[in-house]
Amino acid sequence: MLVDSHCHIDFPDYPEGVEGILANMRREGVRHALCVSVSLERLPGILALAEAHASLFASVGVHPDHEDAREPSVAELVALARHPKVVAVGETGLDYYRLQREAVEWQRQRFRVHIRAARAADKPLIVHTRSAAADTLAIMAEEGAGEAGGVMHCFTESQQVADAALDQGFYISFSGIVTFKNARELKEVARRVPLDRLLIETDSPYLAPVPHRGKRNEPAFVRHVAEEIATLRGLAFEEVAEASSRNFFTLFKDAAALAATANLQ
Repeated sequence: MLVDSHCHIDFPDYPEGVEGILANMRREGVRHALCVSVSLERLPGILALAEAHASLFASVGVHPDHEDAREPSVAELVALARHPKVVAVGETGLDYYRLQREAVEWQRQRFRVHIRAARAADKPLIVHTRSAAADTLAIMAEEGAGEAGGVMHCFTESQQVADAALDQGFYISFSGIVTFKNARELKEVARRVPLDRLLIETDSPYLAPVPHRGKRNEPAFVRHVAEEIATLRGLAFEEVAEASSRNFFTLFKDAAALAATANLQ
């Protein structure tokens, strides 16, 4: 069994709908996927998908790179997180890639709101960090993010950053980037992250792994991420698939309960 721990199949990149996407998942042994929120405006569509399909879960949050998005309050996020298919808060974090560090205090405040909401709702965090690792880790520590737990999604940082996140109790999730030839440092991180703290994802529709690089990504392709990590670590594919799926349900406990109820775990 495989789990895609982070995808965006609610995006307009899938104009044909999700039935084919779900069929491809089943064909490749991907039993579940977590549909991750990037704005409150898109949340109803995500919830509708999760409500309609037992194999899909949802999160609630506002992406750090969406400057014009409506800002949520802690209370609003906590209330939205009570939805029975919402298993996490996020994605949240910091993204300085297009902005100067001094110009993004609104990002830092938004991140703090999400961490406080995750702690209050007792839901794990999905953390996005790009060109902002030091500030991301600092705010996580200041706000007690470790009390909620969570995952550093689509990880592309150094071993030092991975170790610091692991020290705060977070999991590390690898996307299709780990299959790219030029991702040498990331491949080394994927070899060294403890197997019981490792997740896999697609971040669909982006970052399709080799051999689909450059195409639209989808959850079924998470198999290639697991295969690459198995090769890097000298493990059987089945061992990585089992460990990453087990880790997903250990972190996202509400997802585990839902899957058990639906007899899909």
